[in-house]
Amino acid sequence: MMNRPLRRRGAVIALAALALFTLGVPASAAGRTDHQKPTIVLVHGAWADASSWSKVTGRLQELGYTVLAAPNPLRGLGGDAAYLSAFLAQRTSGPVVLVGHSYGGAVVTNAAATDPDVKALVYVNAFAPDQGETILGLQGGGDPSALFDVVGYPGAPAGDVDLYIKPAVFPQAFAGDLPAATAARLAAEQRPITLSALQEPSGAPAWKTLPSWYLVGTEDGILPPSLQLTMANRAHSKVTEIAASHLSMLSRPQAVVDVIVAAARSSR
Repeated sequence: MMNRPLRRRGAVIALAALALFTLGVPASAAGRTDHQKPTIVLVHGAWADASSWSKVTGRLQELGYTVLAAPNPLRGLGGDAAYLSAFLAQRTSGPVVLVGHSYGGAVVTNAAATDPDVKALVYVNAFAPDQGETILGLQGGGDPSALFDVVGYPGAPAGDVDLYIKPAVFPQAFAGDLPAATAARLAAEQRPITLSALQEPSGAPAWKTLPSWYLVGTEDGILPPSLQLTMANRAHSKVTEIAASHLSMLSRPQAVVDVIVAAARSSR
């Protein structure tokens, strides 16, 4: 027979396990999501990758947020938005704040409405197109050969090419407030976007139905600050202006974090 001390010890263990089970269930599992912090999904733009968010990601994680820096294929606006929609459906649960930089802003504009868990949008030096608008059209057209190096890619539709920002142009246009060595490294590591992606008309914009925040980099050399403000005001975004280049998340990461946190707190 089990002696009395062992029975007591077993009862204590059982009670402790019951307490952990009862009190330790996450709020989401118990259906209590009113205070749940949203997941922050960061979407990079053209000529960059998910590592461009590294300084922002770390700060948000220190504040207790779950952060995902989504890959962006940069192959076409409709396809890139569909890719993000699938990513959101399979990698997130509960409320989401969707953040886009540069071309990534156009992607989140098209993808956000497909997922009811997206509660807010944040644009960081980003495109926020209306239906039917294109990236090149918003930029006023112009001669792409003055800004880009052109490279053909296998299986490209007729007339389509990959675009790289010219190395001589990249530092000032893209990264004017970063150290020269950093700008040169980023120019060497850039990922291309297809010409067709910049020419593809945008779909119905999620900013018409979702609250949005917009960080304007007033020293942006590739996306004019005046255009940023036009798009932000049209979307009725809450606007923050900072003295930063196009890569504000690298040169002014805390300012970017502050805007994202403001959106996250409002979306609970």
